[in-house]
Amino acid sequence: MNSAKASTNSRQSVSPLVVTPGEPAGIGPDLCIMLAQQERCIPWVVIADPDLLSSRAEQLGLPLKLCEYSPFDASLSGAQKLLAPNQRGELLILPQSLTKPVKAGLPDTANARVLLTALERAVSGCEVGEFSALVTGPLQKSLINEAGIAFSGHTEWLAERCGCKKVVMLLMAQLSDNSHLRVALTTTHLPLRDVSANLTQESLMQTIRILHGDLVSRFNLPNPLILVAGLNPHAGENGHLGDEEHLVITPVLKTLRAEGMNLVGPLPADTLFTQDRLCGADAVLAMYHDQGLPVLKHLGFGRAVNITLGLPIIRTSVDHGTALSLAGTGRIDLGSFKTALELATELAGISV
Repeated sequence: MNSAKASTNSRQSVSPLVVTPGEPAGIGPDLCIMLAQQERCIPWVVIADPDLLSSRAEQLGLPLKLCEYSPFDASLSGAQKLLAPNQRGELLILPQSLTKPVKAGLPDTANARVLLTALERAVSGCEVGEFSALVTGPLQKSLINEAGIAFSGHTEWLAERCGCKKVVMLLMAQLSDNSHLRVALTTTHLPLRDVSANLTQESLMQTIRILHGDLVSRFNLPNPLILVAGLNPHAGENGHLGDEEHLVITPVLKTLRAEGMNLVGPLPADTLFTQDRLCGADAVLAMYHDQGLPVLKHLGFGRAVNITLGLPIIRTSVDHGTALSLAGTGRIDLGSFKTALELATELAGISV
């Protein structure tokens, strides 16, 4: 697929990225601490409990100096400080105390609301320009639900918080040949039995419009080629294996092609991801979560990033979960987290 990079603005921003590490008992805090050991020029602030970061750094055997973030520092020296390379072992932190201390690998429902409070603070800061973009670490969805809070994922929460009727989950992975594979989802965190009922002409048309629009505006692809998967095996086999292609997908693609969009499909998902088919394409649109993401993660795990399209703010995320069993061990890969920061920086137009 084309390896065009995201567009950047000519004006350099002085606003840092904001990071929410996610589940405090998982590897999110570890990612922040371990990446802080490297010299870096991307300015970012982490919203987290200082005691958690200090204790986790001690467990990891890594030095850590926490520097408290001062919001809206408009002085020239402040702006320069944010844009200067961060020193090894230092983290810029916006303190957010946990309700209850946690140990690595042992999550506690008592902290569920605090995690959403941190997200709220991050989004609010992005909305007013205090932060250039949001980078999220993994959350333990089941834990938040067990705390009595309905939560199906960051994507859905951000859509509701930002007042968006529809957003699109896009994952992008850098492949071994330095090209990029982008896979967007028509439906996200749904049981498989509910996918067909949620696949309507209206929802599919909204998804494609958002995907196409953000590929043009955020990724600087003026006429993106989008491959659209069918829902059923063999893309429905002319109606013999399901009628969603005939009743929903094909009419939508016909309408949007008439508007000038470069769309191919519906295509059988089992052959869509072949090298010849992907050649020249800018994105793939899958109908459900596990139709497209296993392929992307197989090809680019550790170099993949989750981007939420259709939001008024920029949000990227890691492509993996909380990995509770690895928290505090140091045996984790920083690749996805580092890539998420780099992509957020590009999308925000920060020159480094």
